[in-house]
Amino acid sequence: MDQNDWRLGGQDRYLKGVTLFRRAYSRYRESWDHDHCAFCWTKFMVEDGPGVLHEGYCTEDGYHWVCGTCFADFRAAFEWRVRGAGA
Repeated sequence: MDQNDWRLGGQDRYLKGVTLFRRAYSRYRESWDHDHCAFCWTKFMVEDGPGVLHEGYCTEDGYHWVCGTCFADFRAAFEWRVRGAGA
C-alpha cells in the first residue's frame, strides 16, 4: 500500500482490523439519503444516479461504507475480515 495514496486519511483509526459485511446499501438513518466510500468518496444510495453504487462493504452497524475498488486495494493493509456474499 502506498502511504501517499490520496484516499488515505486516518481511516485506520476506525477501520483497521474490523469485520466488513458485503451488503446492499441501506440508509444508516431514515433522514440520510446517501453515504460515501470511506476512502474515495464514491456515493452510495438506494436511488439510481450517475456513478452511484448500490452495494459494497460496510461495518456491522452500516455506518462506514467501502466501495469494491477500495476494498480490493486496502483489504490486506487494513486486515479486514469479511462476512456475507462475496466474502
